Formats: sequence, C-alpha cells, structure tokens
Amino acid sequence: MLVGEIPGPVLALADLAAGRARPGSLRWMWGDALFLWSLTELDAFLGEDRYLPLIQAWCGRFGPGPAQIQPRVDQSDTCAPGLVTWALYRRTKDPGALALTRRVVDYLVREPRLVGEAVNHLGHSPEGRFYPRSIWVDSLMMFGVLAASYGAGSGDRNLLGFAARQPAFYASLLQDEATGLFRHAWWAGRREAYPRKPLFWARGNAWVVAALPRILDCLGDGHPEAPAILRVLERVAAALLSRQRPDAWWDTLLDSPGRNYREASATALIAAGFLHASRRSWLPPAYAEAGLRAYASLVEALAPPGPAGQAPRLPEVSAPTIPLPLFPRLGYSLVPRRPDLPYGLAGLFMAAIEAARHEGYAPRP
Repeated sequence: MLVGEIPGPVLALADLAAGRARPGSLRWMWGDALFLWSLTELDAFLGEDRYLPLIQAWCGRFGPGPAQIQPRVDQSDTCAPGLVTWALYRRTKDPGALALTRRVVDYLVREPRLVGEAVNHLGHSPEGRFYPRSIWVDSLMMFGVLAASYGAGSGDRNLLGFAARQPAFYASLLQDEATGLFRHAWWAGRREAYPRKPLFWARGNAWVVAALPRILDCLGDGHPEAPAILRVLERVAAALLSRQRPDAWWDTLLDSPGRNYREASATALIAAGFLHASRRSWLPPAYAEAGLRAYASLVEALAPPGPAGQAPRLPEVSAPTIPLPLFPRLGYSLVPRRPDLPYGLAGLFMAAIEAARHEGYAPRP
C-alpha cells in the first residue's frame, strides 16, 4: 500500500458494491444508509463525485411527490438515512435532501423520551410493538452522529446539546462497571441492562468507538460535555484493545470463549474509531497501531480463495442482530455470517479513510 492511499482492493470493492446497487432496491433503513453514507465519505475524501449519482438517485426516490416514497421515520434505525441526506445536502444544496434530513431531525425532537433524553430504540414503529421498550447501544451511531453533525452544521444548539449528552447517559445505563464494555440494551420495564449476564456484543461496542470521535469532532474545543464523552471513549477503547485477537480481529462476543467467531464489521468499525481518536490525540498511539493492524488484516481478507483476479469481497460479516429476550448467547453466536453486508462495507470504507489519513495523506478540498 502506498503511503496515504486507499488500497486498490478496497476501492475496487467500493466500485463493485456501488455498481451492483440499484436505487430501487436500497431501503430507507440503517444498513443500506450506512453503506451509502460511507460512499459519501469516500467521495469527500477523494475529492471526487464517484458515487454521487447513486446517492442522488436513491435520495430522489423519497419525498412528498406523487412518484416518490414517503419514508418511514419511526425508530432509531430509520434515522440513519439522515446521515446520507445531510451529507448530500451539504455537498449539493439539494432542497429535497434537506427536507428529508429535517424529517429525521423532527423525529428526534418530537419523539417521546423513554428515559432521560433517550428515545425508545424501536420508537413508534410496528416492530416496536413486539419488543420491550428499550434503548440500544446502536443508537449512538444511528442518530447520535447525525444529531451532532446537523446541530453543528445548521447552528441548532439545542440539537447539538442533545447529541452531546447522549454518550454519557447511554454509558450510565449500558457501560459495565467492571469491564468498561457496553451491554446491548437497557429495558425500561425491568430498568436494567440486557443481557443481564456478562455478554458483550462486539459490533455494539464498535458502534460506540466509531461514533464518539465523530460526535466530538462536531462539538469543538471546550464543550462542557466533551470530558465525559472522552472518559466513556477511553474506558471502552481500553477494554477493546485488551481483547484484540492475535490475528488483529475481534470476536463477535467479547469475553466469551467457546461457541464464537471473529467478525469483520466490528473489526472494521473499531479500527476506524481507534484511528480517528488517535489522530485527534484522544487516544494514545497504541490504538492507532492496533487499528492499522486490524485494517491490514481486513484488507488481506478481501482476496477470495481461488484463482487470482477474482473480485474482492469482505467476508465474515454477521447478519443483523437483536438482543433476544430468551437465550441471549445464542442470539449472538448463532447469527450467520455473510460477505459484503452493507454495514460491514461501511465500516471497511470508514477504516480505509482513517488509515489513509493516519499515513499523512491530505485530502483535496
């Protein structure tokens, strides 16, 4: 890999994934949204419009017009598309993208609070009728980053303050005192973190490590909530660093020997967060070293077995995961792995950008 460049297999995979994607098949939902958002990040880093047509075509499907789809914004997972629409608006000043972003912001402002300032993860969605009212660690990425970015970029100080207070509050309910790792959820009915046993989902902790540096970026110097966010970040990062596998990946369940497996999306997101936080001097250089080792191992895994010249793919990404009310361990360890799941690709592309920045590449304006 040349200094400061994104390696060819990663860009080739981004091009392949974008080429396979059809705007009509990409949903207004967290997985597809994070994939598209990571493509906006790649475009911004490269100073290109490589993926802009796909993103514009996807965004154009949604809105109030007779040929458009009214997006469902009713839970944390349907807030994540706001990251795409906000990035698109900032790049193109498309009023439709801004209107869609404001639909998400309106949800964040108006949705009833479940506990403190936190909303029910499943909101008022149909799915929420079948699961206990709860907050999930995923929300720090699904709406926390957007709230911080929109609040800072639009001058909405109330929304920025809301975003700034979320990490410490989530940590007060979900971060394990003994280990520093996050549980997956907190159930309002029982007023306790779940799973109750010490089961720590790697991708959930990875959402935290990837999201908090981005929220800190938006707060600027001297924000009163920044020290609390840094304490949360330092604790969870230290716990993750001590649990990195010899091959530089992380297992899907941390501290759980036995039925387990290494997992690509968590590894990529942790690498991105470690590199980002180290670049900003929020974490010491040892975290950048761990992130670079993880990223290098992921890039090596992109080459599929078989004849040379085959298309790269990202293996070992666990499917969407929820904290099961019964048999929670099985709810993690039996989740199947598949290649090129969209949020896994998003984590890889985020890590690629941070690795290139670490090597000293200066992106074009």
